[in-house]
Amino acid sequence: MIEKIKTLVRPNSARLLYAALGLLIMNSTANAQGTWTKMKDASIDSCAGAMLLLTDGTVIVKTAVGGGDVYGNGWNKIIPDIHGSYINGLWSRTQPMYDTRLYFSSQVLKDGRVYVAGGEYGTGRNRGEVYDPISDQWNPAGPLTDLNDTISDGNSEILNDGRVLQSVVLSGHSVSHRTYLFDPVTNNYSPGPPTLGIDNESAWLKLPDNSLLYVDIYSNNSERFIPDSNKWVRDSTVPVSLYDPYGYETGPAFMLPNGKAFFLGASGNTAYYTPSGTLHPGVWTAGPRIPDSLGAPDAAGAMMVNGKILCALSPIPKYGNVFRRPMYFYEFDYRTNSFTQVLAPTIGGKDSLDKAAFLSNMLCLPDGNILFGCQGNGQYYIYTPDGVPMSVGKPTIDSIIKINCDTFIATGKLFNGITEGACYGDDWQISTNYPIVRISRNDTVYYGRTFGWNTYGIMRGAKPDTTSFSLPDGLPIGTYSLQVVANGNASAPVPFEVCSYLGTESVKGFADGMFIYPNPAHEAATVEFISSQSGNVSIRVQDVLSRIVREKFEKSLQGKNIFDINLHGLTKGVYIVGLVSGNKVYNSSLIIK
Repeated sequence: MIEKIKTLVRPNSARLLYAALGLLIMNSTANAQGTWTKMKDASIDSCAGAMLLLTDGTVIVKTAVGGGDVYGNGWNKIIPDIHGSYINGLWSRTQPMYDTRLYFSSQVLKDGRVYVAGGEYGTGRNRGEVYDPISDQWNPAGPLTDLNDTISDGNSEILNDGRVLQSVVLSGHSVSHRTYLFDPVTNNYSPGPPTLGIDNESAWLKLPDNSLLYVDIYSNNSERFIPDSNKWVRDSTVPVSLYDPYGYETGPAFMLPNGKAFFLGASGNTAYYTPSGTLHPGVWTAGPRIPDSLGAPDAAGAMMVNGKILCALSPIPKYGNVFRRPMYFYEFDYRTNSFTQVLAPTIGGKDSLDKAAFLSNMLCLPDGNILFGCQGNGQYYIYTPDGVPMSVGKPTIDSIIKINCDTFIATGKLFNGITEGACYGDDWQISTNYPIVRISRNDTVYYGRTFGWNTYGIMRGAKPDTTSFSLPDGLPIGTYSLQVVANGNASAPVPFEVCSYLGTESVKGFADGMFIYPNPAHEAATVEFISSQSGNVSIRVQDVLSRIVREKFEKSLQGKNIFDINLHGLTKGVYIVGLVSGNKVYNSSLIIK
């Protein structure tokens, strides 16, 4: 039986109760609450940290089993049921990692694989590895160019070119300013730009201009990584302290729907940051104090599809006791600049868990709900937000391009959403700012496997986005509805036809009149398109990491144009061919065999 808990406001004084009632009278939806639902089955093994959404809609969660120590190298997987329900999802085990890890870097790569590195505890402190969900295998990454470096619980972020910027906590026995760049294509690390301050325990946040922002530990200074110049630059000073003075911990950070950033501190302080959108510093302002003497010392949070943030919070650290019990849950609404308490994910209407908030874990699911797990416990819960998804975060689909009956390309906008999704701080990264493809008919739901999306950027507005996707095995032929989902926010459905045979055809691009053949190709391919006027044409071939691997410029004539593309030396795989002719842009997928 599925058990549900309706969350309620827990007033701690008559004054707060009257204020809450007054606010409800003014705005009946401002303090509406979501619903906790217990997953039908507990996991095979207890939760031990990171929860990651794979690009086929399944979820993997780190466990403490395996590896010969208490930190573990095992993972469990959640497979949603035939109706797309994670509450009724099925559990299984995946292949274990080589190393044991607890509190480590984690990213989902552009090709759908998973990158992990470091570990504050365990054997993988200065090593990374990559998981391939298709083969269910882990493979070592690296090594680091300096084996005296320790990643530990260092932060990481994926850049727009698909590489991972990886923080290093220690160089030898000294606190580090070092970073590495991990290239998933070559499987190698190279030295990255050093930070200005110390980024240990910090939360890195991706901004709409693709720069990365964080607040230096032991200070109120902030800095940004600028991808175009490959360096960190000083930004503005935060007006309040986010780190607590005992454990020097802090909490998660989020981009808000209004274009501002929001940081939660272990100190009980919060702060807003307004990006400049340029190389100039942004503007910091103090946010509201977290209520009830609570803070976010290493605590999970998640941006929900309704624009509110679900937060796990604990009492503010004090001398000798940084990670204090219990764990409370609040929703933060940027529109009212306020926190509202909700009940904890337990049966019986309790207002808290007898755990510290650092044990919390959250993940944005493709169905718009939030998955919650607690370290050391095998029972997971789902939080369903109230209200409706934000229109500002809703992807749109422009077209579906067929490569063959197995593989397609979706084009549109906002495929990566307006936020990175859930956040913990420094100890693992649980972002979901990449497209998920959901295919449904009647009451059945399937997920394609996405790969090769053109960007990791957020809040891209009207800029074109693309993703390749393959169909799940055993999908019956027929007509379906297809949606692209970003951080749980789904696009409007479009009709989608599943082929009756497996084969490859010529591919149409964004507009009528562009063809690439043969497809698949080997040494060369031909691009044919119709132009309404003569002029200059640029043709680019990009790999799944959006890197340009071929580029040529031609003169087009009015009418039919035919150009050859030299593919010699390119590895097997899926590529995007982009052609610009006047005010028309064509994009098609090309398979090289």
